Amino acid sequence: MKNPIEQLNKVFDSRVRLGIMSAVMVNDEVNFNELKELIQVTDGNLASHLKTLEENGYLLVKKGFIGRKTNTTYAITKSGEKAFKAHIDALEKMIKGLH
Repeated sequence: MKNPIEQLNKVFDSRVRLGIMSAVMVNDEVNFNELKELIQVTDGNLASHLKTLEENGYLLVKKGFIGRKTNTTYAITKSGEKAFKAHIDALEKMIKGLH
């Protein structure tokens, strides 16, 4: 059996990415400003983490407009959901294995 620590996904090492993934797991979609308020990070910091998650195929990005303002929303992909659940399962196995 594999060591649970080997099953952790390096992409989810960051607290910001954990926050993003947690938010999109429980919401159909979340917009940039909602994520920024939820995670309490700068625009640039959030954008770079979102880009990494998108490049790994974990987030679906939809750009649109509300009136004249741009509105970018993020939703989890099937592979993102699968990868994040596997990461959480590995964390739980590690925690249970420590006592």
